[in-house]
Amino acid sequence: MKVLVTGGAGFIGSHLVDALTEHGHSVVVVDNLSTGRRENVNPKARFYEMSICSYQLREVFEAEKPALVNHQAAQTVVHQSVDDPVFDAEQNILGSLNLILQCLRFRVRKIIYASSGGAVYGEPQYRPVDERHPINPISQYGVSKHTAERYLELYGVEHGLEYVVLRYSNVYGPRQSPNGEAGVVSIFTGQMLRGERPTIFGQGDKTRDYVHVSDVVAANLLAMEKGKNTIYNIGTGVETSDQELFDILAELIGYKNGLHYAPVRRGEVLRICLEYSKARKELGWQPHILLKQGVSKTVTYYKGIYQ
Repeated sequence: MKVLVTGGAGFIGSHLVDALTEHGHSVVVVDNLSTGRRENVNPKARFYEMSICSYQLREVFEAEKPALVNHQAAQTVVHQSVDDPVFDAEQNILGSLNLILQCLRFRVRKIIYASSGGAVYGEPQYRPVDERHPINPISQYGVSKHTAERYLELYGVEHGLEYVVLRYSNVYGPRQSPNGEAGVVSIFTGQMLRGERPTIFGQGDKTRDYVHVSDVVAANLLAMEKGKNTIYNIGTGVETSDQELFDILAELIGYKNGLHYAPVRRGEVLRICLEYSKARKELGWQPHILLKQGVSKTVTYYKGIYQ
């Protein structure tokens, strides 16, 4: 099958492209390299350096005629969405809409959309959060990610577009940038290995649900053939506090220099974890990588870069 992956030079997207090629699929990557890296792109994939907002995206679809589209490209930094909501909306809403329209125009069989279970629900009314939880985003990022979900729902009803939405919890693993502003596992790891003091925003009790990138890739592969016009949480159901994560990393790395505390940033949820029984029942998916195991593998990867 020919699969077009947006954001295929990025963290999650590049791992997905690797898995797709290993399974014998023909892969096309669209990425503007704003955060992705050209060297991440599997050499077996055909690469187009292009924004999903570009009008030239139609030409890619016309030339490649993908059977399935996997949409990973996005502006993913919560506090950047708060500071620059117009840019966030351009990338996550208008870019997604442009992609959806090409899927309709060229009769793509199915689109898989990477959404954010950590942002669209807002501050949870209960935990773990299931797909029936009210949608109440507290950041512009959460609004933009959910808006694309609603466009998919609309075009599914009105035009018969087949889709699956995967709402990720906090994804971590190799290739996540340790120099960016999203992905606390990679950021803390990079800072510790460089001898810098990490910063926790809050008192250390803010929690997240960490899911390894290999488990996320597995969910995407299953969604190619299973699930129709529905939404799945992709997480572990386990809360881990910022302080707990820092302590795990410090022990693995042998870091002893302490950390900084700063005020919680606007738009950030304080506590969350995702319930995944729907994905388990309908996709046959569940997480397999425990946090300490996954973090250990991630630290080993970054040690190869810094040491």
